[in-house]
Amino acid sequence: MAAGGLCPPGDPMSYVPHSAEDVGAMLETIGVGSVEELYADIPQELVLDRDLELPAPLSEWEVVRLLRSLAALNQLPVCFAGAGIYDHYVPAAVDQILRRAEFYTAYTPYQPEVAQGTLQAIYEFQTIVCELAGLDVANASMYDGASALAEAVHMASVAVGGRRRLVVSATVHPHYRKVLQTYVAGLGLEVRTVPQQNGAGDPDALADAVNGDTAAVVVQSPNFFGVLEGWDDAAEVAHRHGALLVAVFDPVASALLKSPGESGADVAVAEGQPLGNAMSFGGPGVGLLAARREFIRQMPGRIAGATVDARGRRGFVLTLQTREQHIRRERATSNICTNQALNALAATVHVAVLGLSGMRQAAEVSLRKAHYAFERLTAVNGFEPLFPGAPFFKEFAVRTPEPARELIAKALDRAYLAGVDLARFRDAALGVEDGLLIAVTEKRSREEIDGLVAALAR
Repeated sequence: MAAGGLCPPGDPMSYVPHSAEDVGAMLETIGVGSVEELYADIPQELVLDRDLELPAPLSEWEVVRLLRSLAALNQLPVCFAGAGIYDHYVPAAVDQILRRAEFYTAYTPYQPEVAQGTLQAIYEFQTIVCELAGLDVANASMYDGASALAEAVHMASVAVGGRRRLVVSATVHPHYRKVLQTYVAGLGLEVRTVPQQNGAGDPDALADAVNGDTAAVVVQSPNFFGVLEGWDDAAEVAHRHGALLVAVFDPVASALLKSPGESGADVAVAEGQPLGNAMSFGGPGVGLLAARREFIRQMPGRIAGATVDARGRRGFVLTLQTREQHIRRERATSNICTNQALNALAATVHVAVLGLSGMRQAAEVSLRKAHYAFERLTAVNGFEPLFPGAPFFKEFAVRTPEPARELIAKALDRAYLAGVDLARFRDAALGVEDGLLIAVTEKRSREEIDGLVAALAR
């Protein structure tokens, strides 16, 4: 709106459905003489003193045609970027179900008599997370993988009697570690970061760092570099000192590899974006958090449970709500008492559509294609494995003949998003100055992989 007030009739901005008489009546009711008086507190230098220079109005069809012409200018590169957010295939059924009105307008499920559908969807989601993590109980989701990890270590600190030390592998995603540092700054917890060795956490350094004051040991697999790390040894070290093992996992890899629970983890967290959620420039995601049954009272967030009503009919409710901040305030288990409902629903539908066999097939195809890409690229002069011999799932890091940032820019000119520049994540603990991190999912074809290799080889 220009400083002159209401848009005149016929103005392209006159979409407000109030006539001059309506506006006059409202102003009279609230006791002001003009619309401008409503903005009297705004400094005059911030008020636009001229009309907006807008183009002539267009019809609906003309607007559609203009937007299509602009959209046609977009370049859609083939995506080999990962580093925590991945380009997995999302079945069409996922979006169609999410668009149903009852999910878009779902009521906050504190009153089960009007929220049975939402509660059942959450319950199914929790069941899926338990299956993927190999653990007993899960919550209704966290904001993302990073907040799930931060909440998990806080939960571990409380569960083991207020211990103050956290031992974290340097190969845990750098963003997760930064969020963790932010969380613990006000909790008085100490974070000891264990250096990496050939792309995986140094097991000897981890064993030396764990002591009787350690609340949790945190290990990620596949880790930030895509390298597979075993949780079993870390679990043995943690449990020997009475600490908990918090495992950061990939829900797609869990369809193929040993689960965190099978490997001795007490708590498991993950970013659920690869399940039914688009990359969306990095968010929103959905955090997965599961634990062994004995830690359920320390778990953050909502938990949906199944019960029966007075007539014996099955129903769903939010359970253990006395832990939550809307009831206990500062004594709550966590300040998060919500969940990423729509994103969690997308993950639930995704897994239900694919089924166990489909999830395993997606994981196997991602594994095979990633190794094909690795073999093709490291055969090109100047490209070498950043971590020779290190096992990986769907993501790997390579040394490049020139800075990775420059290679990514050149490949983008050929419509390939070649990967992620590791220099962006440079820190002392990570121990890597430069490199290219490449992710290959089941969506990438042989032709696209060969095209990427050819683009980088040039």
